[in-house]
Amino acid sequence: MADDSNRLVRLLCRPKPLNTKGSDPGIHFWLIGSPFFPPLTVASFLRRIHALPSAASPDLPKESEDLRTLIPRGFEVVGALASGDDAHARAAVDAARTLRNLLYGEGTDRPVIGAVCGFDSGELRFFVSESENATGLESISSVIEERDSKKFVWENGCLLHCELPIKLPLYYSLKNPTDVEKSYVQATEAVIAKLRDPQAVYLLETSNKASQDISPPVIIRGLQLDFSTDLSKIKALADDDDGFDASSLSCSYFPISSKAGSPVFSAELKSYHFSPPGILHPITVFYELSFGETEMKQVEVRRSLHSRLGLPYDRPLLRISNALDFSKLNNNDMVSLQKGSTLLRDVHIGIPSSGVTGGTVSLVQGSYEYFHYLHDGYNDSGWGCAYRSLQTIISWFRLQNYTSIEVPSHREIQQTLVEIGDKDPSFVGSRDWIGAIELSFVLDKLLGVTCKVINVRSGAELPERCRELALHFENQSTPVMIGGGVLAYTLLGVDYNEASGDCAFLILDPHYTGSDDLKKIVNGGWCGWKKAVDSKGKNFFLHDKFYNLLLPQRPHMV
Repeated sequence: MADDSNRLVRLLCRPKPLNTKGSDPGIHFWLIGSPFFPPLTVASFLRRIHALPSAASPDLPKESEDLRTLIPRGFEVVGALASGDDAHARAAVDAARTLRNLLYGEGTDRPVIGAVCGFDSGELRFFVSESENATGLESISSVIEERDSKKFVWENGCLLHCELPIKLPLYYSLKNPTDVEKSYVQATEAVIAKLRDPQAVYLLETSNKASQDISPPVIIRGLQLDFSTDLSKIKALADDDDGFDASSLSCSYFPISSKAGSPVFSAELKSYHFSPPGILHPITVFYELSFGETEMKQVEVRRSLHSRLGLPYDRPLLRISNALDFSKLNNNDMVSLQKGSTLLRDVHIGIPSSGVTGGTVSLVQGSYEYFHYLHDGYNDSGWGCAYRSLQTIISWFRLQNYTSIEVPSHREIQQTLVEIGDKDPSFVGSRDWIGAIELSFVLDKLLGVTCKVINVRSGAELPERCRELALHFENQSTPVMIGGGVLAYTLLGVDYNEASGDCAFLILDPHYTGSDDLKKIVNGGWCGWKKAVDSKGKNFFLHDKFYNLLLPQRPHMV
């Protein structure tokens, strides 16, 4: 293997596990790049999830079927990463080239990256094969990790969403209804052939008419497009050939897994586009809508996608509610018509620092809505602070797509406590205060969320819990309710210096009674950092009251 110090690999990200100690040798990741990026640029690492049963080798046909729809046009497989020593780079290159041929067809020969990750050190090393006929690999010693990867990606390209509804007239014999499937496939193939015709002309123009800076329409001819698949090699269903085997066609045309005689299902497939955290480019997923999202097969599909993309298994990131909504992005008129909450969200963003020197800030992750006294014209001043804290917590679970239920009203919260037997029927409609235990009952009943409760004998002991609270925000990242005496607050984070013990609490105060004016809320200290004892010696947490801290646990679901 020759060394070429004049070339470099540009990494826009790194694979999730950097140490493969104890791993079996084999292909672990596909390297994704783009022809619009500089050569040897890696935009993402997608995990290999299909392997042959008799070996550690990847099941390339299955991998190609997944990646064909998952990776958007404009991005492509540019290499593979294997665990082991430098000798495994050749296997990585060969696997990547075979996968490229399955995905893009012949005639797509270009430099391919073979990366290896050492068993013991976890060090990444890169090699490049210039062409399919190249006998040797060049070692690339220069590796650059881009600092602002998102800026790099979107300065080199943009996201173009194309949707083309097509109506197909179908004619079939009433005497033989089974012909409808054959007619449908034939009509679909005919449309595909016309769209891929080199003589086809496409007109691209912006849909944002309100913009003052409208790009002129662009005309693209079929000759300029690379459709990859050679339709001349596909046997047309129009040929009346009884021996034709429909299962030989790629799933990119229509899904069929076996020969004639298999039952036909009415599948309702729809594509969705996602931009999950940590992935620089969007992905496309086809979901079967005939069943609900909690149906086990759908859950397993999402779990498999989480594995491939390196996403955590304890939060829904690829549900339909997470999908990109192009109607909101491109149609300004539609945005104003969308139904949604007018509550303030994420009011802690941009507030002044805590004043803790050398501390580590641990915060709630994800959006929430700020519920407080007198909101929606309901007068709960003096007794409803815990209800408001609960509403804020439930809004977090809604906005993270763990649930689709509406945020309950005070009466609905009270009714829930009556239904589970915690309160008498007379409790509904009352102004009775509730605490952390009641909140845990409601979260369990309405959302199926379990909670951890921390008991503190005095407000003076709360700083001693900062380390535990920091771990909560780092691992669970849900809002916390603090109840003491007849007061309740929502905790959004802590700033903790482990060496000195100095700490501060990021408090969202539900006792606010004013309008939803962000500047007024922040300047008034209704959302801000609070120390147990401020600079004037005043105690924020009362020393003669015990406190309960409710720590909702993030459900393990996808």
